[in-house]
Amino acid sequence: MEWKPNRSDKKPIYKQIADYIEQGISSGEFPPDSVLPSERALANELQVNRSTVVAAYEELQALGVVERRKGSGTRVSTDIWGLAHKRIPNWGRYVEDGSFLPNLPLVRRLRTETQKNDLINLASGELSPELFPSGQFRTILSETPFVGQLGYDHPQGSEMLRETISLQVKKYKNIDVDPASILITSGAQQALHLIVQCLLKPGDAVAIEDPSYCFSLPIFQSAGLRTFLLPVDKHGINPDDLVSLHKKHRIRMLFLNPDYQNPTGTSLSLERRKRVLELSSEFGIPIIEDDPYSLTSFNEEVHPTLKSMDTNGNVLYISSLSKIVASGLRIGWVIGPPQVIQRLADAKQQVDFGHSVFPQWVANEFLGSEHFSTHMDMLRKQLKQRRDKITSSIKELLEDQIECSIPEGGIHLWCKVRSSVNEYFLLEESMKKGVAFVPGSIFGSGKGYVRFTFGRGETDLIHEGIVRFADALRSIQ
Repeated sequence: MEWKPNRSDKKPIYKQIADYIEQGISSGEFPPDSVLPSERALANELQVNRSTVVAAYEELQALGVVERRKGSGTRVSTDIWGLAHKRIPNWGRYVEDGSFLPNLPLVRRLRTETQKNDLINLASGELSPELFPSGQFRTILSETPFVGQLGYDHPQGSEMLRETISLQVKKYKNIDVDPASILITSGAQQALHLIVQCLLKPGDAVAIEDPSYCFSLPIFQSAGLRTFLLPVDKHGINPDDLVSLHKKHRIRMLFLNPDYQNPTGTSLSLERRKRVLELSSEFGIPIIEDDPYSLTSFNEEVHPTLKSMDTNGNVLYISSLSKIVASGLRIGWVIGPPQVIQRLADAKQQVDFGHSVFPQWVANEFLGSEHFSTHMDMLRKQLKQRRDKITSSIKELLEDQIECSIPEGGIHLWCKVRSSVNEYFLLEESMKKGVAFVPGSIFGSGKGYVRFTFGRGETDLIHEGIVRFADALRSIQ
């Protein structure tokens, strides 16, 4: 056997062996009723432990492609392709071979754990259900007759909703846009996915913030992109870092979350915004501006968005209702040049034939009514109260142990643990005590950071959550 397992591959060696033999059976290299090497002989030949070969043969037996009999060794099944034998697809291989990568295991686990009712959730990046405008939605549904049709909608989404969004972004963010330059998406996540899949190709270099939400998104890896990091300080990224990266790697696209950035809560300074736009025009680098939080400004002053300052059409602007209204509504949008919007709309049509009619109708009624401004006034006040609650609790219980960046908007608190701790051990201990947060290394290259989402935590439980976190921190120090 000339083949040898790849010891640098992340796939377990026994699975590599099982896959190789299964492929050999399918191709006829190992014909039906042929005897496979003994466990000991194959282990010696491949220089692996015998138990590794045993595990490989057991997997093949479970798939029904080999038969194992004591004293007779392991044989290829005689009726693999026969009617009497029902082959089970090797779903494990299919799962592993797919081109779309899964979320990080810790991300998947947090999503499962935070569904438990006895866990104080300071991890999930969304609003608490008590901050949703549920009453206003009930009023809309009970008092407003549905207007529209139930067939497929316009490829770019509801024309009425796009017109309403164009008025809203002009009113609140000074962005001038024609409804024809807007695409409705299933939240900002789908917008990012469409942009990556439609406008970039494998091997392209993109720049993202460090730390950032994008750091943990598998869509970049799935698309085969090379990601390069731009460190974030209290004023956002340093544009000079972008110059250095572009000279070395020819950056094809820049992803930014300029206002109350996830996870740090910082905002890109006006001076740096201007410089980033200058560099975008100088180098021809498109900017993807992800803006979920700017309207949550606690002092009600909305910073100029990059899109509102963009005179050359270099910025693709993404926003949504997920972080300011309701995450389950799944309403997001992209604003950009018409030819780009049409390209993204075509791809979205291939995926889902366009957005659902009812969420668009509800969103349009809500955004176009007095309910929206009333809700945003409530939301800003509630988020500020929650921020003050969590920061005062940390000051009371952890002042000498944690240093936090205090945001002026958004829903996240970014903290550095002063002592040297493993944030994953800290998370394990915290969940045992009944509170969840997100380890900072999920978002970037730094170690020893944690992100609390005060927008998700219920007001009366935030203090108790920090009490439990403090207990967990003390127990591992």
